[in-house]
Amino acid sequence: MPVGTQGTIKGILPEILPPSGTQIVLANTYHLMLRPGEKVVAALGDLHGMMAWPGPILTDSGGFQVFSLSDLSRMDDDGVHFKSHIDGAAVELTPARSMQVQNDLGADIIMCLDDCPPADAPPDRAAAAVERTLRWAARCKESHARPADQALFAIVQGGTDAALREHCLHELTGMDFAGYALGGLAVGEGFAAMKQVLDEFAPALPADRPRYLMGVGYPRDIVAAVCAGIDMFDCVLPTRNGRNALAFTTAGPIRLRNARFTADSGPIEADCTCPACRKFSRGAIRHFFFADEMLGPVLVSLHNVWFYQRLMCDIRRAIANGAMADFAANDPRSRLGPCE
Repeated sequence: MPVGTQGTIKGILPEILPPSGTQIVLANTYHLMLRPGEKVVAALGDLHGMMAWPGPILTDSGGFQVFSLSDLSRMDDDGVHFKSHIDGAAVELTPARSMQVQNDLGADIIMCLDDCPPADAPPDRAAAAVERTLRWAARCKESHARPADQALFAIVQGGTDAALREHCLHELTGMDFAGYALGGLAVGEGFAAMKQVLDEFAPALPADRPRYLMGVGYPRDIVAAVCAGIDMFDCVLPTRNGRNALAFTTAGPIRLRNARFTADSGPIEADCTCPACRKFSRGAIRHFFFADEMLGPVLVSLHNVWFYQRLMCDIRRAIANGAMADFAANDPRSRLGPCE
């Protein structure tokens, strides 16, 4: 799912996305709650109308951004109290408030508010986060006002502690949610630790419900997670890197600001069908970045979205052909991690 933090995939018109293979996009509850506010979004035709996106939309609960972006004043079993990163205003986010905001935003899939501690949290903090996540999940389900047209997903916490994850999942499945997400990964634990959690724990997620790995990630992360049984992903990497002139290719990432691309007349990637590769050269795109033309970030963002969606299409084809293990072992994209 490409990420539209503020209600838009940065620099990309919504009608351009479907040809890439994009079926669903993500928007950010925390940011939209603060600006322009969920009531304004509702008045503009909810997220579908404001984003001019007729397809499915998922909104997160806002909890992760509270911990990562805001000035957190207090957290207790009622919710979180913080200062807005925009103007310093005092804000309270409770399970009921998160549901009310997401009900007003009108996304098709919405997420329970959860407590997401950092990867290096001590065991007692991780255990407390699981218990708080469970209490909040129950309150979210009670407060959800639109269950007929908005699927509510729960988030499984527990860090890299298998016993905590199993306890959290057992309690959440007893509440019967429409889907289940793995949270608290890709928060600093490293690829090896994340892969171990996925291999050991992802198969335990209900097989008849969507399985969602939040905030991940690099191509190698996605391939490893699919092998473990994960279905859904979101990440800002395609567009964030695109805005910084870094393009993903099957042979590895390339930095289009490098001088070696100055007079390069070839596309970003020869067999890519994205709008950037069909019409523009590496040299032209490099020039756009150095001339501070907005087209440069737009083109590389488009290419990266196409790259990720082609990866997902190829993964689905490999699964259908019973060849996912071979794909994971031999496709070069399965080894693409953080860009050095």
